[in-house]
Amino acid sequence: MGAGNILVVDDDPNLLELLRIRLESGNYQVTTALKEDEALKAAQGQVFDLSIVDLKLAQGDGITLMQALHLINPQMPVIILTAHGSIESAVEAMRKGAYSYLTKPFEAQDLFFQMERALENRRLSSEVNRLKNLLKEKYDFDNIVAKSGKMQRVLEMVARIAQTDSTVYIHGESGTGKELIAKAIHLASARKNKAFIALNCAALPETLLESELFGHEKGAFTGAIRSTKGLFTQAHEGSLFLDEIGDMPLSLQAKLLRVLQERQFYPVGSERYVEVDVRVVVATQKDLEEAVKQGGFREDLFYRIHVIPIRLPPLRERKEDIPPLVEHFLKKFNEQMRKEIEGLTPAAMQRLMLHDWPGNVRELENTIEYAVAMAQQNWIKEDWILQTRTLQAPEPLKPLKESKDAFEKTYLTNLLQISEGNVSRAAKLAGKYRADFYDLLKKHGLKAEKFKKTRPEGPT
Repeated sequence: MGAGNILVVDDDPNLLELLRIRLESGNYQVTTALKEDEALKAAQGQVFDLSIVDLKLAQGDGITLMQALHLINPQMPVIILTAHGSIESAVEAMRKGAYSYLTKPFEAQDLFFQMERALENRRLSSEVNRLKNLLKEKYDFDNIVAKSGKMQRVLEMVARIAQTDSTVYIHGESGTGKELIAKAIHLASARKNKAFIALNCAALPETLLESELFGHEKGAFTGAIRSTKGLFTQAHEGSLFLDEIGDMPLSLQAKLLRVLQERQFYPVGSERYVEVDVRVVVATQKDLEEAVKQGGFREDLFYRIHVIPIRLPPLRERKEDIPPLVEHFLKKFNEQMRKEIEGLTPAAMQRLMLHDWPGNVRELENTIEYAVAMAQQNWIKEDWILQTRTLQAPEPLKPLKESKDAFEKTYLTNLLQISEGNVSRAAKLAGKYRADFYDLLKKHGLKAEKFKKTRPEGPT
């Protein structure tokens, strides 16, 4: 508990003093204010981690003060204190940006609980933002588009686990960005100034893979004309990323298990062991639990690497990320090819949204690169999108009207899912007027309300 700079605002001097004593006993730094102008002056002079504001103040109301405080420090969480009969106003305060509210009288432990939750949320948001800036600076963070809730949760997990040395297990289909997430973990960790070494375990035969990982002595095998340091040694005090770990031969799996357990190994042909301090991140697109059952992967190694699992969602599960990804790739390839493509036509974007993307982000990038290369106008038309691919497996031919209606309903459903039931946004994506879009929904019996995500009004 503690380790936070807190601003408390209440027009009751007795309650204000009581809150100050309680918070200081919890090792918080506390600044108090009886009036709004005092609170604003304090907020302009220093950075607060959290503010506790009474809903009813002598000169105004806590909601107005909260909004003024957020103009100074937008990231600062605010807890609203309210009397029992003002719950409705407190909920309104949360709609306008409050983190949570407490009803007076309240227990000290309830206040501390709310504060710690708010401060942890603030710390996590700050860490995610730091991670974004770090990645943008070193690896162009725009490659990790995280508008979707699923990708936001991945980045939040990265921020939480980065400072640990635990082994991370990333599972995801080909093209989902496993190495990029591994780099994010490294850059957000205390090892960020040391080496990040990556190896695709499926790219080398067994004999070369062992030498690549552990190094070898001169003369250890034919062609070993000099001693070589392995990747574990090169990654000392840094991070080692082992991609496609599921393709590692069983004989090497035993040696890897030993390294992970003892943090030491013998280079090929050497009688002296080497000690290393390495954070290991592994990745696979295979189902390793099934591989264990089939005897293709060691069970003890699976549990050794499956410490912190991260699942990267395929692109078909986060289609709301497609438009910003397209925007990023357009910018990238415009610069590379010295073109000025402004964007995609609605029909071209529709074609992208309906595709299942078995190759995920990598396939989307290749698709946009091809389209930019082939386009001779400022807008990419659907002719250059997935031109050589089929969107669906062949099916028996249906009457034209039936096929068109089925396609139209699927397309509208996808748009509503992506826009979370926001008709204006969905109509814009479709290139339709809002009224025309409503007519299409009515035609197919679709209700936008069913696609809206429910948001809790109180603290969760």
